[in-house]
Amino acid sequence: MDIDAWLAAAVADAERRGLPDLKPLLEGIARSTRALRDADWNDRADRPEPPPSAARP
Repeated sequence: MDIDAWLAAAVADAERRGLPDLKPLLEGIARSTRALRDADWNDRADRPEPPPSAARP
């Protein structure tokens, strides 16, 4: 699921439930998730894993 779509759905749900104070927390989760997914050390799950290198133990 797209982070923006998840955030919109989560905020709408919180508002329906009368929990507007959750919005900043949900936005923080979305920012953190986006940062983790964008990190250059993060392996992509949609690409095949490279074969093990002979140099690695």
